[in-house]
Amino acid sequence: MEFSWDPYPYILLNLFLSMLAGLQGAILLIAAKRQDAIAAVLAQHDYETNVAAKQELEELMGINRLQLDLLRRLHATDASRAQMCGARDQSAEPADA
Repeated sequence: MEFSWDPYPYILLNLFLSMLAGLQGAILLIAAKRQDAIAAVLAQHDYETNVAAKQELEELMGINRLQLDLLRRLHATDASRAQMCGARDQSAEPADA
């Protein structure tokens, strides 16, 4: 019979592999926790960026509304001036009938 350093039930090998699995599990949990912290920071940054973008868009939409209002009033003013000039031109023409 041959003598080996870890006979058949391989108790020492089993102990070593169990310890290795335990250490790997702990390392994986630490890495997952760190990754979650990084993801949380990125999510917070994304949220802050979205809030800032929303504020800028609302400001731009307000400026756009003001521009549209000014254009409508300018168009209405031009239309009323055209009507007034047309009425004045008709009244200034001599009645040669």
